Amino acid sequence: MTLKEALKLSPEEIAQVREALAQKIAQSDLNAYVALDMAGSGIPIAIKDNIQVQGWSVTSGSKILKGYIAPYNATVIEKLHAAGLSPFGRTNMDEFAMGSTTESSCYGRTLNPHNKGCVPGGSSGGSAAAVAGGLAIAALGSDTGGSIRQPAAFCGIVGLKPTYGRVSRYGLGAYASSLDQIGPMTQNVEDAALLYDIICGHDPKDSTSADIAYAPTAPNLSANRKLTVAILPKYVEGASEAVRAGYTKAISALKAAGHTIVERELLDPKYDISAYYITATAEATTNLARYDGIRYGARVEGDNLKDTFIRTRSEGFGDEVKRRIMLGNFVLSSGYYDAYYVKAQKVRQLIKHEYETIFQEVDLILSPVAPSTAYPFGALEDPLTMYLSDIYTISVNLAGLPSIALPVDRDAQGLPVGMQLIGRAYDEQTVLDGAYSLELQLKTQE
Repeated sequence: MTLKEALKLSPEEIAQVREALAQKIAQSDLNAYVALDMAGSGIPIAIKDNIQVQGWSVTSGSKILKGYIAPYNATVIEKLHAAGLSPFGRTNMDEFAMGSTTESSCYGRTLNPHNKGCVPGGSSGGSAAAVAGGLAIAALGSDTGGSIRQPAAFCGIVGLKPTYGRVSRYGLGAYASSLDQIGPMTQNVEDAALLYDIICGHDPKDSTSADIAYAPTAPNLSANRKLTVAILPKYVEGASEAVRAGYTKAISALKAAGHTIVERELLDPKYDISAYYITATAEATTNLARYDGIRYGARVEGDNLKDTFIRTRSEGFGDEVKRRIMLGNFVLSSGYYDAYYVKAQKVRQLIKHEYETIFQEVDLILSPVAPSTAYPFGALEDPLTMYLSDIYTISVNLAGLPSIALPVDRDAQGLPVGMQLIGRAYDEQTVLDGAYSLELQLKTQE
């Protein structure tokens, strides 16, 4: 059942849907959910485990937050309630959203519904697997460097990363505050527009929320607009054969739908990787300093206050989180701040300017989401290799732009191949229109 269909149901029918989903989840081995909440009465929406829901144990997939109970609702949760939707359960995720596989969760790994030996992507892997596996009508995820779009691509669903500031971050567990953005993960583009319309808008509780005019996207969704789409031939040379084939297929479909295709170039993505991981780890170090075992969450008693602090963080944080805290402290330390952090911010502005220049001539940019389709568990044991898997998504977050991932093909093993359409800041309508057109065109070619 799609979100569009669910919005037409009676309260009695919604109750039946909730019960049917709960039974299906109980029989599933995907480990997409870490907890369910049957108390609600609205249309069930899966919620990533880093979004505050009052009365829920929200842990961001980390042992250090075990025992914490959210005392308030995130703004997006209040908006769901107001629209007749209801948080249905917490979905699994990489610890503190740091990862690309959902393997670093304290709840164990989530499996990809298309191949249980492969990762579902991350960090919103639980949300993606729930939607793809028929365990959720729709879900909310968060995207810091691709954490909505990459798992959406790996699991064959639609994932929208809105413009930074379009959706309130109030109540979102912070990873990197200048990059994080909540967004919808759905079965199709129309559902993404519907859920986006529900959760977006200015929020005075969020100092980074954009206070600008807004028009709903779903009622205005159109596959008939003829857009100019930039493609990046050199950008995809390092991608797998299946991804390159999917890129070619998406280009052909866009042409068949009447869109104009032009070739453009972006900076070497190695600069994106460098600027992103310096910025993200620096902000993560600051945001994670609050988890000290004193104010809330798990505590490991030590001989004194300092020892308690050290033991709590040592035992509460996983390896990847510790690694990023150390990197963040390094790039912010005296003697290295100018050499690394300041330089990364200059590169970030260069990336943003490059996008702005391209968008003076085009409406959208078509790009792969990841260099490959979903890979087997344990394939990226080297952290640097995992970081490189974000190579196509992170520049969008650095520039604060909207982007939507959608499935366009399958590889030889039947795994989904996803592509993304990137748009101008605050122009979600064009992003959704382009994706809707591509989605419909691909269906006519099946």
